[in-house]
Amino acid sequence: MNTYPIYKVDAFTNNLFGGNPAAVCPLKEWLSDDIMQKLATENNLSETAFFVKEGEDFHIRWFTPEYEIDLCGHATLASAFVIFNYLDYSYGTIRFHCKSGLLEVNNLGEMIELNFPSRMPETIDAPENLLNGISLHPTHMLKSRDYFLVYDNEELVKAFVPDFNYLNRLEDCIGIIVTSKGNEADFVSRFFVPNSVIGEDPVTGSAHCSLIPYWAKELGKTTLTAQQLSARKGELVCHYKGDRVTMAGKAVLYLKGEYYL
Repeated sequence: MNTYPIYKVDAFTNNLFGGNPAAVCPLKEWLSDDIMQKLATENNLSETAFFVKEGEDFHIRWFTPEYEIDLCGHATLASAFVIFNYLDYSYGTIRFHCKSGLLEVNNLGEMIELNFPSRMPETIDAPENLLNGISLHPTHMLKSRDYFLVYDNEELVKAFVPDFNYLNRLEDCIGIIVTSKGNEADFVSRFFVPNSVIGEDPVTGSAHCSLIPYWAKELGKTTLTAQQLSARKGELVCHYKGDRVTMAGKAVLYLKGEYYL
């Protein structure tokens, strides 16, 4: 039996039990895909991140309780938080290699900044299952990796209720972004995940790959503040840089321990 370290970190928040919790599993060498998936299912969080050091860089992968995904913001922030604070890493920048390319993460002191690819959503004709699965009709309906629903104000985003009886029939997306201009932040959002035990994801960094370019264009500014309006809530400071976006946030350690295989 071998022991492996595990951390649980609340990301995009400075409050314990806020933001989005992620499990972080540093590895010296990869476990099998099957074992990593089983560990993610056992953790039962929206994502479990695994990474292996490769020279001065890292290779990172993310698993939901059901499947591996191509990009995850909060678990990347959580992984960087662990590396910067607990793994004797002395540099100010981490380079992660993943299925979505190279991701750079910078230590800003109180905050950690992610540099991710930009994904501008495009206008679509919404499928019937999406239309039937939403409680409020949006002003605009778009899509990038995820469906992207724009509402007139923050109150409508808060009032949004998904009907997963219909949304679970969608097979061409990871999730559904619901967004509007914010009352206190530049924009707000929520994120829903069909066909998953997650339901509503508390704070979704990868969704901001689409939110940032959209609202940068709509608001005519490249530096934006964002809030995700889940029950746990999350806050991000964002920058639009053309084909890249950055999002910065805080993180809090909840747990560290070991698991046994």
